[in-house]
Formats: sequence, structure tokens, C-alpha cells
Amino acid sequence: MGEYLVKCTGCGSVQPPHALHCQNDDALLRTEYLTRRLTSRDLPGIWRFYDWLPVRRPLEGVGAAPVTYKSQGLAKELGLRNLYISFSGYWPDKNARMTTCSFKDLEAPPTVERMIERDDQKVLVVPSAGNTARAFAEAASAVDLPLVLVVHSAGLRRLWITGTPSDSICVVSVNGDYTEAIDLGARLSSQPGFVGEGGARNVARRDGMGVVMLDGVLTMKTIPKHYFQAVGSGTGGIAAWEAALRLAGDGRFGTTLPRLHLAQNLPCAPLYSYWSGTKPDLCNFREMYDDVLYNRKPPYEMKGGVKDALENTNGTVYGITNAEAAEARKLFEESEEIDILPAAAVAVAALGKAMATKTVDPKDTVLLNITGGGISHLKEEHDQNILERDLVAESANLVSDLDLLDEINEVLRRHEA
Repeated sequence: MGEYLVKCTGCGSVQPPHALHCQNDDALLRTEYLTRRLTSRDLPGIWRFYDWLPVRRPLEGVGAAPVTYKSQGLAKELGLRNLYISFSGYWPDKNARMTTCSFKDLEAPPTVERMIERDDQKVLVVPSAGNTARAFAEAASAVDLPLVLVVHSAGLRRLWITGTPSDSICVVSVNGDYTEAIDLGARLSSQPGFVGEGGARNVARRDGMGVVMLDGVLTMKTIPKHYFQAVGSGTGGIAAWEAALRLAGDGRFGTTLPRLHLAQNLPCAPLYSYWSGTKPDLCNFREMYDDVLYNRKPPYEMKGGVKDALENTNGTVYGITNAEAAEARKLFEESEEIDILPAAAVAVAALGKAMATKTVDPKDTVLLNITGGGISHLKEEHDQNILERDLVAESANLVSDLDLLDEINEVLRRHEA
């Protein structure tokens, strides 16, 4: 097993292994692994990095890994000599087989496995804009784990899996944005018999996403000089930073941390506003190129959060318009010959901006995180089984939690029957 401690990034205290909060402050917790060198085990998917995942055993049947390859097409278009792409999606020709077509596939398996290891018989509550819910539905269905998905109404169209949905899943739709889904999920999680997955505070989610950096470095044989990713909460950026810290501690791949280049979709871009010192704009998330990138309450200021990650890596945040994202998506799909999700296009646009402003030198080693793609290939080979909503919360701020809990429990009982 991968032995580890869970420590507070603020006070440094050791916390219980399944803790989400420090008892002394509001800082993020972080895993400290006994194994200090990156090891690739003879296990499938993400479980090859078992020593740097906070679980006692792999979760069978799920856990596909991203694929890292050296770009030819996009690299030529942008004038880069050492561009590597981490592709999280479905692309059989590259041996990429994430059936949710999203890098959220990296978060869900270790989080579900840790939930099983808690052995407290509680129902897991996961708020989502759609992609995360899809990944957790896939992982939970593999083991029939009771699960409540709280998804804002615009995200319901993303709620499908290729396997057979478990009867132990209840879908609650919120007529609001992602933050309202998060708020409702938090209130439900505080009730007896339920537990939240923790979002950015869950070390399993972050270390799962950190596999992108681990796989990339094993392919490149070096820590990249630059790392690009589109973000909503910024948790993926934190994960990349933390994985890079462990790799620098290993020493075999270099000791200089990669510069984080995080991208958001204007005008709904709170992290971009915070980093640039401006007040976040009021915006309609339904007008975004991809609303999964909108989180009104990102983990920015807290110790160990996005701000620390950016400052520690000399990082930056880009604001990308819808038009820029659409143009970048076309460029990527034509040059790499694979379709990508809208969020990934925002990252491609940020890389284009960095090249245009000469922030990145043509010879620099770059890792571009394509956080989702390959749906066209998936549809050719797999059915998409829709998860229908069971309940509707007309307003996350006004709904009676107790009444909703009764309805959720009734849905779960009905499914079990």
C-alpha cells in the first residue's frame, strides 16, 4: 500500500487520514507519502502510481489513466519544439480509454475507494457542473456505492455513463449555478447518514488529478518548464503543483517547479480577477463557452490554495473569450485530429496567447493538459446511458433540506427495492 500522512499546509500538524479540515486553521491538507521516489507499478491505469495515491488498494474496474505524447501538429502550428500533450479522454489510437471523456475520471476512483475504506455506511454527496458527476457515477456504479449527485440544471445534459447506472444513485437537479449546487450539497452532507466528498479539500481528488503531471514527467523524462490547464475552481492547478513538489523532491527529473499557466473563460473568471487584482464581474454562466469552468467560490486565498500555487511557481492566469476558445478548438482539432471538450480549448487558447506574447520560448518544454475529448470516438463504440434526474430543488437557497432529505432517502429506498 502507499503509506502516507495527511498534514496541514498551515500549521503542519498531522490530521486523521480521512480528514478534510485542520482542527487549527482553514488551510488545505496535503498528503505526505513515505515513498519519496516516483515508482510505476505493474498495475492498470492510474493505479500504476499507487504509491502516490491515498488509498489502501486499487478500485477494480475503473481508473483509466491519461496518455501523454509529443505533439507534432499543434506544436508546428504554434512554433514549439517540445510540446507534450496530456490527453484525458477516449482515443483508442493513442490507447486513451477514459469512458467519461474527462479528466474527472482521475478524481473519482481514489475518492470512491477512500469512501469505501471509511466503512461508515454513509451516502456520498457530490455536487457538480456535470463532468464530475459523470465520473463519480461511473466509479460508484462499479461498486454500487450509494451516491447523491447534486447537479445544476444546465449540467444535466452531461450526465451519462457508458456502463449501467447503479440503482444506488439519486440525481438532484438545482435550478441555479454550480455554486448553488455546491452550497446545497454541503448542507445535505452535514445531515446524519450523508457525507460530502470534500471538493478541493479532498486529498484523494487532488492526488488523482496529479497523475497528469506524474504521467507527463515519466514520458518527458523531465519536469516541464511550463504547465497549461483550464480551471474552474483551480483545484487541478493545485494538484499539478503538489505533484511537481513531490517530483522535485525525487530529484531524478529536475528540481525546478513548472510555471503554472491557468486559464479561465471570460467574463465568468473569478480566479483571473483575483490574480489580476480586479473585482469579479457579474456574469451569466449560461453565456460561457463552457460553464464547467465557473466557480464563484474557488479555494484562492487559503493556505495551500491557488494563490500559493501560483506564487510558488511564478504562475499566471489567463482570461479567454468565447471567440478565442472556439478558434483554439478548431486549431487543435484540425492539427491533432481529435475532438476536444470546450474547457480544453480554453487551455489551448492560453498557450496560444503565451506564444504570441513570447512568455514561452519555442524550445521550452511544455505540458498541455487536454482535460477532455474523444466523444466522437466514444459514440462510435459505446452507448451513452443517461442518468435521469430524480428530484428538483427549485432554489438551493430556499429549499427545505429536511423535506429534500426525506425525498432522497425515499428515492434510494425505491432504487434498492
